[in-house]
Amino acid sequence: MRFAKAHGLGNDFVLVERAHCPANAAPWARRLCDRHEGVGGDGVLVYAVEGGSVRMRLINADGSDAEISGNGVRCLAAWAVSRGLVPARHVVETTPGSRPVRVEPLGGGRYRVATDLGPAILASGAIPVELDPPRERVVDHPLQTAGETVRVTPTSLGNPHCTVFLDATPDDARLARLGPALEAHPFFPRRTNVELVHVVSRQEIRARFWERGVGPTRASGTGAAAAAVAAIIKGAVDRKVRVVCDGGPLEVEWPEGSHVHQVGEVEVLFEGQWLTDPPGTRA
Repeated sequence: MRFAKAHGLGNDFVLVERAHCPANAAPWARRLCDRHEGVGGDGVLVYAVEGGSVRMRLINADGSDAEISGNGVRCLAAWAVSRGLVPARHVVETTPGSRPVRVEPLGGGRYRVATDLGPAILASGAIPVELDPPRERVVDHPLQTAGETVRVTPTSLGNPHCTVFLDATPDDARLARLGPALEAHPFFPRRTNVELVHVVSRQEIRARFWERGVGPTRASGTGAAAAAVAAIIKGAVDRKVRVVCDGGPLEVEWPEGSHVHQVGEVEVLFEGQWLTDPPGTRA
């Protein structure tokens, strides 16, 4: 089985053609993502090239399916362009819908990719969160979790997100405490991705991420976008903001009445041949 490896600001993925994905994909993906006995990654991007576009399925490191990954979209787009499979401007088809991209080679396996991430979803029933009656927007909603009360601003970019604003960038211990508690909180019926955010200025925020089905990651594309959207609807930042992740910066812009746009770098690292049968592939 051939595979490729790429990362967006340290958020890394194993890329595998759809024909090699077994019906029982969960143990297969867990083995590939294992950092000791597999390739290692935050998820597997199962892809198929169809005409001038690429179709993507994301399987998290824990074997669960996810709707979309912003970094994953950029990684797959860059790799497909690097192999000459699609033009620099093309569309990545994801579960929530089409995501147009523009790929710019920077040299040495590095690419700068601009993505249209679609509309920001703010209505409580569409994110979804458990609120009765439902609301058009949910801002600074108090939740009791992990021994404290935090105020959450949930949004969606096709996958659920929960942003918590803090007075300072959280340390590893607080991320490890709040992340899993919020991910599995009953307020989020499909679980949620978590962003802990410190607003630095009107043009910059600092974010750390706990991703659903993965855990702590050095960056998150949709997480950075969700954090920016949450900060914008709170009035804390301008509509174009730099989101500084552990692995580096992402540029997010959300023009009024328009889609969320993101620009960031990715790196295509290597390709390889898997020599043994991962779980779920034996007849």
